[in-house]
Amino acid sequence: MHTTFICRLGLGFLFVYHGLLPKILFLSPVEVSLVEASGSGVSANIASPLAGVLEIVLGLLIALRLGGKAPIYLAGLLLIALLVYVAVLSPALLVEAFNPVTTNLLGLLLCYLILRLESMPLPSRAAV
Repeated sequence: MHTTFICRLGLGFLFVYHGLLPKILFLSPVEVSLVEASGSGVSANIASPLAGVLEIVLGLLIALRLGGKAPIYLAGLLLIALLVYVAVLSPALLVEAFNPVTTNLLGLLLCYLILRLESMPLPSRAAV
């Protein structure tokens, strides 16, 4: 199994899991509080499942190698934006167990690895 495939599966799983479980199947109180803190006026019962569907689509695009590198760049931008969003609106979450710092930084690492490995010539990539 190629390293890029494993990285894509890992990053795709990250987005599918976080889109499905805390946003659609089991709406997390943390998700609700973050949506409410945004001041958008949109109910978390609408915004979170919608965001969850979009995260699942992004995760599948990444894992199935659809869309080239664009989904990887989008994932990286989203991971940075969401980390900043949490840091501004609910900084206490940054020190909780299973916090967005660890999740998002590891996601960013996977983005970097995918982009780096997929830009290597094929013979070098096979050795990794």
